[in-house]
Amino acid sequence: MTDPLRRLKDPVINEDGSLHVRTVLTPTSLKTRGLVYKGSNKVVPVIFIPGTMGTNLRVRRDVALPSGYPLRPGEPAWRPPNSDSAALLYAADWKKRSPKMRQLILHPDYVEVDDSGDLDIGSCYLEKSVMRERGWGEIFNGSYGTLLFELQSHLEMTFQFDALNKRHIRSRWKEVMQAMEGDTLKRWGARSVAPLTESELEKYAEYQYPIYACGYNWLRSCGESAIRLEKRIDDIIKWWNARKHECNKVILVTHSMGGLVARACAKRIPDKILGVIHGVMPALGAPLAYRRLACGTECDSPVNGKLDNFKAGKFADIAGRRPEDTTPVMAVSAGALELLPNQLHPTPWLHVSVMQKQPSGGRRTAANDCLHLPNESQPNPYDLYRDMSSWYRLINPGLADPAKLYKKEGEAAKKINEAISAAEKFHHWLSDYYHPTSFAYYGADKNHPSYGQIRWVAQASGADASVPVTAANIRSAKCLNHGPDGSRKVEVEGRMVLTFSVEQQESTGDDTVPDQSGAGPKGKVKALFATHGYRHQESYKHRDSILLTCYCIVKAVQELGKNG
Repeated sequence: MTDPLRRLKDPVINEDGSLHVRTVLTPTSLKTRGLVYKGSNKVVPVIFIPGTMGTNLRVRRDVALPSGYPLRPGEPAWRPPNSDSAALLYAADWKKRSPKMRQLILHPDYVEVDDSGDLDIGSCYLEKSVMRERGWGEIFNGSYGTLLFELQSHLEMTFQFDALNKRHIRSRWKEVMQAMEGDTLKRWGARSVAPLTESELEKYAEYQYPIYACGYNWLRSCGESAIRLEKRIDDIIKWWNARKHECNKVILVTHSMGGLVARACAKRIPDKILGVIHGVMPALGAPLAYRRLACGTECDSPVNGKLDNFKAGKFADIAGRRPEDTTPVMAVSAGALELLPNQLHPTPWLHVSVMQKQPSGGRRTAANDCLHLPNESQPNPYDLYRDMSSWYRLINPGLADPAKLYKKEGEAAKKINEAISAAEKFHHWLSDYYHPTSFAYYGADKNHPSYGQIRWVAQASGADASVPVTAANIRSAKCLNHGPDGSRKVEVEGRMVLTFSVEQQESTGDDTVPDQSGAGPKGKVKALFATHGYRHQESYKHRDSILLTCYCIVKAVQELGKNG
């Protein structure tokens, strides 16, 4: 009878390429044997790049902090909670923070990537020291720990042999192959896809796929973050080659904003990247970014129940419910501004409507859609972002500097314009570039609506009928004040006062990125999937997304050797 086996932690690779495994001494009476997995000497590292707010940040130790800075050097500045109970405490803590504290804590110049995050990731066979070395502590475990664990546990386990030494495809890969035929394919949003064949798995099984993570300072430009990712790729490739392994290219797996970082990096070093798998990327930007900066973070959705709205409210406490809270952080953050609709986003996406009573009386009203931006006379969206005087402006410079960091007159507006220009420069440089071996999936779910457009709407009273509403007088109207919910009271021609509010989400999506932006890679990637069944931040916790990612990784590996 064969002695039972116990899987040990994966070997740690020494500098000379040799392996060592840690275990514990047991009595001689215990007959369980230790099983150790040894990977191939040919290596294709898989690097995960998280979305905005998905990287842990800490206070820098190498810069002078302003007087009154609320945290100590090295202390966590942004550490998303990994459980519901911790999220409640985190929300309560951020709710107490003033706009001044938010500006100081989340200023792009005062924070850096923090690699000391939680590593409690399932029953992973990696030593925690190896997880830390591979960057797992840099990212939000609550959203991404499942993905890292699943990829690390299954990517290299392709085949197994039975007692008769007959080879079988492991259950995970059977599940991926079966997805080509059943309901999973429908949820992937595809009528058909190229099948995953056993011969492809054979080629795939020749390689080892260590899983890495690479966080970045999401307050800074994605272009800067791409340089950090490039350095990480170089370091990983050199590390494996120095240990007598063959390693020339990596695969990138991205979430949301991480897709912009990865595309920028791939444009810089395409030959070092084998393929890229993009998940829920705001390829063309997201009007949600305008909504959060101009009005504060939304607290509800038209499809939410009480529990989901409660959770949305807690996130709003963290991110900032009011423009007073979001403006000091986002207005000078090139990274945040790079999430706005870019020059390729369908226009117009900003609309102004006034609801007016019909002359016949009663309760019937008609919408006067009086302004649509960007338009032919103002086609550049970045000019819209630079406009800080109109009532529908993205940024109120008077809210941007509660900490009084900018001493000179007009310096705050200058910093804002510098951040907008950095976003514009990045968007135009990146344009519609995608690595030649790219795959992408996005949310196209009517049950998780997103802002595909921003529509400011006001209700005119009967007394206002004498003032005709036109594009000209709405554009030149004066902003009197704004409410805590982001609504804006506006005076038209000095005679009519209207209160404008932003309508709720109206587009299919994933509650964050609308489908028209998620579908931006169409025609530029090897395969594009219009998926559903998840919310944006939780997309990589959904089994369909994990199976799809595994499928795309195998397809990317087939490119090895085609171009030398």
